[in-house]
Amino acid sequence: MHFKTLTALALASLVSAQTYTECDPTKKTCPNDKAVGKEIINIDFTKGEDNFFKNMVGTTIKYDNKLGAVYTIKKETDAPTVASSRYIFFGQVDVTVRAAFGKGIVTSFVLQSDDLDEIDWEWIGSDHTQVQTNYFSQGCTETYDRGGFSPVANPQDEFHTYTIKWTPTQLDWIIDGTVVRTLKNDGQKGCSAFPQTPMQIKLGTWVAGRKDAAQGTIEWAGGIADYSEGPFNGFYQSIKIQDYMGGDGITGPKDATEYKYGDKSGTWQSIKVISGTSVSDADETTTKAPSKTSTATSTATTLSTVPASSASSAPDSSISSLPIDSTLNNNGTTSTGDAAEATESGDVLTGGAGKLAMSIASIGAALFAGAMLL
Repeated sequence: MHFKTLTALALASLVSAQTYTECDPTKKTCPNDKAVGKEIINIDFTKGEDNFFKNMVGTTIKYDNKLGAVYTIKKETDAPTVASSRYIFFGQVDVTVRAAFGKGIVTSFVLQSDDLDEIDWEWIGSDHTQVQTNYFSQGCTETYDRGGFSPVANPQDEFHTYTIKWTPTQLDWIIDGTVVRTLKNDGQKGCSAFPQTPMQIKLGTWVAGRKDAAQGTIEWAGGIADYSEGPFNGFYQSIKIQDYMGGDGITGPKDATEYKYGDKSGTWQSIKVISGTSVSDADETTTKAPSKTSTATSTATTLSTVPASSASSAPDSSISSLPIDSTLNNNGTTSTGDAAEATESGDVLTGGAGKLAMSIASIGAALFAGAMLL
């Protein structure tokens, strides 16, 4: 279902749902984040599992020598998800992925920090023409005008490379080498503030079209998932990760082992870059960008909206994944196809209709993040 066709009826029955961070550094002292540092991570999932990523609770992933890591949904509670063992503090991540097909099924590539800054790519299984992008600042959802849509050809049938390039001054979402959306760090505050703290990489597939989900969630996901049409398989073929270590990839520290929150502001300038025994302030080694003030007030941060009548919109905390069938592809083929050139800008939705659509669209971020608790 196209998000822009959603009506105000769906918004009338919405209340908050929450996702969590193990330790929010804007609220208390937390352990330092382990850094990717100067190493460039190149993982070819067609070669099998890599210990850079850890499986979340209940996750079982199979590997195919052509298609890569296979994330399978066979039932409502399946939500195979992995999270990186180390963090980037600005950087570039390139993921080659073929999204899972099927109404109600969502595939997600997310960067998320301990204080719930977030940068997203999300694919709806029944939407064959576009992908969604979104971002959050410290989990703030007082407004819903930050989501965007970008055209892409047959994301469930063809592999494409989706890139997040993130510096202190600019964030680019890129498809097959073409920039489809850009966010400038212009010093905005609150919900629209620039995501700017060290982030973990998370990859997953999950069910939004659940029978017990909010009606808005179900509409956003394209309807109730029909498991007789499954299994629903998402394929992550490869990933490349570069850590800019507090800079823009050119300036800044030359290596990092950990990132430490220097205070509770959640600004990138406050992050300490630790390399061995040395500590650098990000704002002393990189090009400065405007700082921001956080409006987040709780470790349990609101990332979405769901009806009060829903017993639970997030996947079960104890998730079980069954082995995949011998047919690993979505539709009986292994076509990769040619990369489609994105020709539209993926502009941010604004105004009443845009806020309504994104209040529902942001459900995906919360449900996915809830499935990936560490």
